[in-house]
Amino acid sequence: IRDRLLITWNSSNKPKVSTGEWLYIHYMKLVLNWLQADYLLGSNPLSMSYMVGYGRKFPRRIHHRGSSLPSIDTHPKHVKCLEGSIFFKSKYPNFNLLTGAIVGGPDINDQYNDTRINWSQSEPTTYINAPFVGVLSYFKAYPYP
Repeated sequence: IRDRLLITWNSSNKPKVSTGEWLYIHYMKLVLNWLQADYLLGSNPLSMSYMVGYGRKFPRRIHHRGSSLPSIDTHPKHVKCLEGSIFFKSKYPNFNLLTGAIVGGPDINDQYNDTRINWSQSEPTTYINAPFVGVLSYFKAYPYP
């Protein structure tokens, strides 16, 4: 299949000729993305999802100020900037679950230290979360065969 010409039709019902190699490469990229998404959501050596709130085992102590501080309902007193350190340095899980946030993830040895102080692994960032939205949107539109 890799060295043959294939004829496919696009949405305008016009034929398009391509090589089997192009389709093979495209398919392998799709499979790789699927495997990476599965890894991030729990198919990894720790059986841990790196998306907060997804699955049974996920990060509980993420490096996020709003998530680690108590809500105004349970702690009505104003918390000044440095006063939040007592909550940040706590060994307890975050007060507020930041559902759907993806953290930095494991280190090079597939280990994850669930602590707020370890920001490189526990901080949810836009440059980690935004691309994953695109990947999941693609898989929603084009489900795995």
